[in-house]
Formats: sequence, structure tokens, C-alpha cells
Amino acid sequence: MTTLATNSANSVNAASVAASTTASTASSSSASTLTQSDFLQLLTAQLKYQSPTSPANPTQMAQEFAAISTVQGINQINTQLSSIAGANGASQIAQASSLVGRQVAVSGNAIISSSTGKANGAFSLPSAATSANVTVINPNGSIATTLNLGALPAGVQNFSWGGAAANTTYSYDISATDASGSAISATPYTVYDVQGVNLSGSAPTLSVAGSATPLPVSSVQTVLGASS
Repeated sequence: MTTLATNSANSVNAASVAASTTASTASSSSASTLTQSDFLQLLTAQLKYQSPTSPANPTQMAQEFAAISTVQGINQINTQLSSIAGANGASQIAQASSLVGRQVAVSGNAIISSSTGKANGAFSLPSAATSANVTVINPNGSIATTLNLGALPAGVQNFSWGGAAANTTYSYDISATDASGSAISATPYTVYDVQGVNLSGSAPTLSVAGSATPLPVSSVQTVLGASS
């Protein structure tokens, strides 16, 4: 009995030394960098130097292994999410870059003239119109001009006006009727010329002529063509 007690005490002391040494090795880096290998090293020391009179609890060991698997799984998921985020970011930049030098339409009823006094607008018709007119409104609320666009098919339509004051923002209204004379509700767009891509935020945005605020790529309703 004396020999067994001595051996048990030696095992306990050896386990303490091994655990201390192993923990010291694992803690040489911060807890946030503890790896799966560190966990396995601790468990191996625990099994090797466990007391004969008080062996390791198999239920606790199973829980420890489950914890290792959970941590490893979370690390793998985080790695995968980082890769996906990087891929999405590259895709967004490529999409935004493809719009440079083109006209894009976003929700709104403003038309912005260039330095030469030309202004472009667009709208969408849900059905064909036998008659469509655009009334351009000055910044002070008076009517600047009315454009008769005639008959138009359903879908996105665009128009231009060359009599605007340079670098001025106007608004406009659309009146359209179908073959029976009933009014058609058109959806107006504000047209911008895309000059560049802004990468300073969390997602790329579009630098456009006539607006100091960059446009989110998600706000683009349709792409009309090359900038005029």
C-alpha cells in the first residue's frame, strides 16, 4: 500500500509538473492565439500523468474534444467568410469600374446641365404611349421649356435638352397618354455621367458629374450608354 501511495503521489507530482510546463509553453503566446495543437498537448499530458487512483473522467474528456472541434470549426468558418468578403469586394470594384465613362440613371426627377448647357434625362413607361411630353422646371419653380417626345414604346426612354444654363440643376415632370387617352404613370430618373470610382468607404461608390456626393452602385436603376 505504501508503494501504491508513493507511486500515486509521484504521478500527481509529475502531472502537475507536466501540466505546468505544457501550460507555460501554450501561454507563451496570448490566449487568443491558442491553437488546436496546444489543446492536444495539454490533453496528452493529462492522460500520461493521470493518477492511478483518480483517472481522467471520460465525459469531461469528450467535452474537451468537442470544444476543440468547435473552436477549429469556427476558425475555418471565419477564414471562409473572409475569403467570400474579399471576392465580393473585388466583384463590386470591377462592377463599379465598368460604369466609368457611362451614363447611369437613378431614382429622381432632376436633370443636370453640363458646362455646355446640355441636360439629359430618362424615364420608364409601363406601357406604350401615343403622346409624351416633358416639362422642364427652373430652380425658381417657373417653366423653362416643354419637350414634345411624341409616341413612345414601353420601357426606358431618354431625352436631352440643349437650352439649359451651364452647370444648373433643373427638375421635370412627364405627362403621357395611351391610345385611349388615359394617363400613363411614368417613372422618372436622374441621369449622371460617371467619372470615377471612390474606394474610400466600405463599398465602392461612383463619382459623378453634377453631384458632390458619390452614388452607391446599388442605386443605379439602369445604364444608358456612353457619357455625352
